[in-house]
Amino acid sequence: MDTKPGLNTRIGAAAAIAGCLVVICPAAPAYADGEGQRHAPPPAAAGGPRLGRPGVQVLPQPGAPKLPQGLSARSWMISDARTGRVLAAKDAHRQLPPASTLKTLFAVTVLPKLPPKELRTVSEADLAGVGAGSSQVGVRPGKRYTVADLWRGVFLSSGNDAVHALAAMNGSMPATIAQMRAKAQALGANDTRVVSADGYDAPGQVSSAYDLSLFARAGLADADFARYCSTAMARFPNGRTADGKEKGSFRIQNTNRLLVGAPGVNPYRGLIGVKNGYTSRAGNTLVVAARRGGRTLVATVMNPQSGTYNAVYHEARSLLDWGFAAAGKVTAVGYLHAPRGTVAPLGFHAPQRAAGPLREVHPTRTSAAPDRTPPVAERATAAVAVAHGSPATGWLAAGAGSLILCGSAAVLHRRRRALRRRG
Repeated sequence: MDTKPGLNTRIGAAAAIAGCLVVICPAAPAYADGEGQRHAPPPAAAGGPRLGRPGVQVLPQPGAPKLPQGLSARSWMISDARTGRVLAAKDAHRQLPPASTLKTLFAVTVLPKLPPKELRTVSEADLAGVGAGSSQVGVRPGKRYTVADLWRGVFLSSGNDAVHALAAMNGSMPATIAQMRAKAQALGANDTRVVSADGYDAPGQVSSAYDLSLFARAGLADADFARYCSTAMARFPNGRTADGKEKGSFRIQNTNRLLVGAPGVNPYRGLIGVKNGYTSRAGNTLVVAARRGGRTLVATVMNPQSGTYNAVYHEARSLLDWGFAAAGKVTAVGYLHAPRGTVAPLGFHAPQRAAGPLREVHPTRTSAAPDRTPPVAERATAAVAVAHGSPATGWLAAGAGSLILCGSAAVLHRRRRALRRRG
């Protein structure tokens, strides 16, 4: 017999609560559309069904500003980096050549794997395959460079030569491309097809405004990524000695004109980065993030058609201006996914990687570099502080709570059986 009055009641209550929590924990992000209906985005339209529709998608509330006039890009998107809410978009999933904006995926994939002060003597083989007419920072065979040098070459000069050197340090170019494909899949970037790691035109290589925004959001969760992409000017060495000392250097400037300015393009207040690109096939492409008033927005613009000089920068500027004015006055048309286990929670970053002693990696070492991604720090990113979690955070907490309660119910059930045997 049961010698503990109320035990059955406690077991039933715990089981019922656990069951309720399991029921309310959705498998995919849901959001309310303009008609108040809640949807879980299908795989064919990551971020929500509205983002899978052609044309401009925006759901203004009373008092919302009108979208800027003259947006000629074939595809664009403006989103909130903290919440993941997409404020407006045009053909968000349209597959287009990304040019050097694909370097954001390269950085998200490779940057955590290589210590910044690691040295490499670059070989001719490392630079084999750099496309004709590629943008380059000036990496030379037989010269030593640190990983940090090469990343500055990637982000500031869009150097395809620096990408190839880093890919060699990461194992090989084919291995790096395979890792980029896997990372894109893990992030839910279903529109992206990686053929060249540096964004150089290649048959079949495409991405989308949605996917490039995902890569930027994932990158901004890392303090190193944020620091590199927001650097306006730096010195690039002519090589280094065996102990890492520079053998002279020259100045390099970020090619993102919204960051550094140019004739007819003023620097954008609060701009963080992220990456610009151009090829004859892709046209001009741009992913930028800016922070104002505690809010960080990401704007992605692909291939403006107006013919206006610097159109990609002007259209990105107008989208950012509209986004800051419209925040809180529009209903989200979709969400940027933040799949569990793939990116650090936004607004937090991995601690600064320990520099350690300089050590040289020789070109003969071809094994893939191990993943040395450090744990997530428990402090906000000073460079960006873009967010404090995605919609998935609450579901993870609910799921954890349900598991705890289910475990409690199981323990109570075992106690009840033991009491019955004794009674």
